[in-house]
Amino acid sequence: MPSQASPVPPAFAAPFPVAARGDLTSQRCTRRVTLTPKYGAACEVDVRYLWCGAPDAPTIVVQGGISADRDAVTFDGQAPGWWQDFIGAGNTIDLDRYRVLSIDWLTGADLGGAQAVSSEDQADALAALVEALGIGRVYAFVGYSYGGMTGLAYAARHPYALDRLVLLGSAHRPHPLATAQRAVQRGIVRLGAESGQPEQALALARQLAMTTYRGSEEFVRRFATAPEYRDGRFHFPVEDYLEQAGRRFVQRFDIERYLALSESIDLHDVRPEQVPTPTTLIGTPSDRLVPLSDLCELQRRLRGPSALEVIDSPYGHDAFLKESERLAPLLRDALA
Repeated sequence: MPSQASPVPPAFAAPFPVAARGDLTSQRCTRRVTLTPKYGAACEVDVRYLWCGAPDAPTIVVQGGISADRDAVTFDGQAPGWWQDFIGAGNTIDLDRYRVLSIDWLTGADLGGAQAVSSEDQADALAALVEALGIGRVYAFVGYSYGGMTGLAYAARHPYALDRLVLLGSAHRPHPLATAQRAVQRGIVRLGAESGQPEQALALARQLAMTTYRGSEEFVRRFATAPEYRDGRFHFPVEDYLEQAGRRFVQRFDIERYLALSESIDLHDVRPEQVPTPTTLIGTPSDRLVPLSDLCELQRRLRGPSALEVIDSPYGHDAFLKESERLAPLLRDALA
């Protein structure tokens, strides 16, 4: 990789060296960095990260939605990472040729009690970590949902430390209707906390969120059957699916973290004109959280070169977790 930043991200003239299978390295560690949060005072922050792949290879940052963590990929028979379909030796993001860096999202509590956490704070934490690890320059930032928002903030604030940006289901600002839906979810959680039913409220908020993550076509295909009468009332097929999603979410999330990261999505606001990085945007017409019209506006306003790729999927916002075969060639082209 280049040792110095330049106004226009350079192209790499030759293929990267390929690591021998079995030579991959993995760090799952914590590094303390200093940050000045957007809504708080300067503080020291512990950033929990995973950095894995071929030694001395270019680094790709991979970040997902608010429920994702640093374990985008896992090894040694552990439970699969949240993006395991795309990352691995010989995979779309090839760990024989790259290293992948991911972090756990920070909250206001991590930032010395800041009023709120912003996508800029997450971006600055990643930039500080990149510097502390001696990476120097990131080959690509691949972000899905909130991860893409953070990627945009990273490109706007640290443009000469990044070669390319890949955004999946992410825009420069939240859509007002999506903000309205998340505001209702946060209201449910706060009401549950005040009434002594925090877990039930968090599960219910997640159930409501699931109706925004998936597309209408998928719900018609899966849940258009007759209700079943049990336990004294009619149960509709979609209810079992939603209740299971709520139970799973409560097992790995807490109220404070949910409220902080949900609010952070709605505080996100990056001026596209500040982003010179070559950018690939990927969207789907069934995504009700990030409409294609927002991606078109983002592409039109970006300062640097950009491309918009559209996939036809019934899975809505979750298409970027489920459409492995359709996304793989787009990601390879974006990273080439």
